[in-house]
Amino acid sequence: MEDRKPRLLLGVTGCIAAYKSVELLRFLQKASAEVRVVMTESATEFVGPATFEALTGAPVGTGLFRSAVDPIPHIALAEWCDGFVIAPCTANVMAKLAHGIADDLLTSTALACMAPLMVAPAMNVHMYENAATQANLALLKERGLYIIEPDSGYLACGDVGPGRLPEPAELAQRVMALVQESLAGELAHAEAVQDLADAKVVITAGPTREPIDEVRYLSNYSSGKMGYSLAEAARDRGAAVTLVSGPVSLSCPEGVERVMVTTAQEMLEATMEAAQDAAIVICTAAVADYRPAQVADHKLKKGQDDEALSRLQLVENPDILKTVAQAAGSDQTVVGFAAETDSVVDYGREKLAAKGADLIVANEVGPQKGFGQDTNEVTLISAQGEQSLPSMPKRQLADVIFDAILELRG
Repeated sequence: MEDRKPRLLLGVTGCIAAYKSVELLRFLQKASAEVRVVMTESATEFVGPATFEALTGAPVGTGLFRSAVDPIPHIALAEWCDGFVIAPCTANVMAKLAHGIADDLLTSTALACMAPLMVAPAMNVHMYENAATQANLALLKERGLYIIEPDSGYLACGDVGPGRLPEPAELAQRVMALVQESLAGELAHAEAVQDLADAKVVITAGPTREPIDEVRYLSNYSSGKMGYSLAEAARDRGAAVTLVSGPVSLSCPEGVERVMVTTAQEMLEATMEAAQDAAIVICTAAVADYRPAQVADHKLKKGQDDEALSRLQLVENPDILKTVAQAAGSDQTVVGFAAETDSVVDYGREKLAAKGADLIVANEVGPQKGFGQDTNEVTLISAQGEQSLPSMPKRQLADVIFDAILELRG
């Protein structure tokens, strides 16, 4: 990354605390950040764009059309910044962020932004404590957004409680710390990006489907996002990647060889073939444990095939992780995932011993956890010990997992 000032985008929404955004801007500039500002229409009722333009020396973004910033302002701003802080952030804008609504320049930029997104809520205490607001906050946290919690105190409306925007000096300090941490991580990753050069990595991802008849099958909720994130990370670090994928709606990462399969047996065969000359095999796929003993050659119909529908006979599927681990050579590293609804670490330890893997990544799955989410919270379990990790975006977690794998390989 070139040697330059951190680029921060400051979002201002329609709240009485918008006056603090002017001070926040000055503190960020004193911390050596280059700052640009984007405002909602309501925010301009509290602070005029001219104030921010005078302080930044740059046009202020206020609308999607006829913009002085760029012909496509939301994309230009999103790609320009190293971090985007929305302070103050109203309950309305926070709800839009939580549900992917992009109906103005600020929310459109937020939706397009790949840099760290920081939200500093500010509102009446009752609005803040409302169940809908708290649900939106929880959803944003799960998606990896940084929430700068409000202070408690005397509010503009006369109520007392949480909802005050933190003081600008404190806000600037926290924002700069988050952005500098992110930039340091990008630099470290760029320097170590080829630590898997010349290594072959095989990754299984997504669910399997076990047919019952011509229209029905047994499967699970796996989206494949974790496995595809691992494939991207391995590719970026220089590896030759083979991705053995069950049925998913994800596009194949550029530069990755993908083998599409449907059933557990097909996944086993494709994985074993690809794993022969692999240095690392990672089994993230959620493989169906059982399959129907017989597959009907026609749709089983209610009223005609009630016996077959009510007495579905199942047989055990092959254990892909265990089979791969048993066949692995001393120079190969085998990693498995354990998706559990309870006793996650205990079951993860049992799986490590039972399967013969080198590392187990254990995570809790359920409503808003694991399957289908963009973030994950896991514990890494190996013979050397355990490491519990906080919730983070799956692409970021993928690099942490590879760091752990490389440490195991010495």
